[in-house]
Amino acid sequence: QVQLVESGGGLVQAGGSLRLSCAASERTFSLYHMGWFRQAPGKERELTAAISWSGGTYYADSVKGRFTVSRDNAKNTVYLQMNSLKPEDTAVYYCAAKSGVSRYFDANGYNYWGQGTQVTVSS
Repeated sequence: QVQLVESGGGLVQAGGSLRLSCAASERTFSLYHMGWFRQAPGKERELTAAISWSGGTYYADSVKGRFTVSRDNAKNTVYLQMNSLKPEDTAVYYCAAKSGVSRYFDANGYNYWGQGTQVTVSS
């Protein structure tokens, strides 16, 4: 059972930056694909960025060039660096994990979830 705890959300002005962190309890963290999802009010949850167990990365078109996902396997932690934030980035951001045998860029199959952290970008 993988337990995930996000941190780093908050209120920021448009154009600003935030870094989200997600700490995992699992000793075999390095074998899991990790994803960052977000859900805005009234919208479906979407896969925003993901990183494979081997370091491959995926970004949704809406965040390419602005967001960077990374992982530190020694610390069992995955990060999402968010730059040039826009009001439309406002959402609850969730960290998720799934087995490394599946495709990390596929939103399906993520079966371990954090509690979410609110990101609000003011205009």
